[in-house]
Amino acid sequence: MKQLPIILLMILFVSCKSEAQQEKTSKDYKVQKTESEWKAELSDQEYKILRKAGTEPPFSSPLNDIKEPGVFVCAACGNELYETKHKFKSGTGWPSFDRAIENSLAYSSDRKLGYKRSELLCGDCGSHLGHVFDDGPKETTGKRHCINGVALDFKPKEKS
Repeated sequence: MKQLPIILLMILFVSCKSEAQQEKTSKDYKVQKTESEWKAELSDQEYKILRKAGTEPPFSSPLNDIKEPGVFVCAACGNELYETKHKFKSGTGWPSFDRAIENSLAYSSDRKLGYKRSELLCGDCGSHLGHVFDDGPKETTGKRHCINGVALDFKPKEKS
């Protein structure tokens, strides 16, 4: 009888799985660097956003106004993520896209604000980009990829 509480406690301990364990998989990214290498390569703001999942202030990114044809790439590794043709003005203050370039992203989730959000990561290096929401343009995908401008670099399309 004395063993019953111990057995119940052991069952509870073994059966517990945190959501973080389920969501954060140890994906082998193509680009692998130590945190000290990332810190040496990125600006303080890039490191805070890309590697520590920070958020830049709304309406602070010069990328909000880019409309010319081109590609938005990961500021950490150069992976091509978004095309200008899928960018739209969301009014949120961050660059927004209705879709990414196929197979360019990895997905995770976070609960930093007290509810579950779908986090967008660079598929090549695992850097934090932003989040995806279901309030994008209904005439396309219905998705809004809300991306930190600091997480991106823009490469204009070469004129032929």
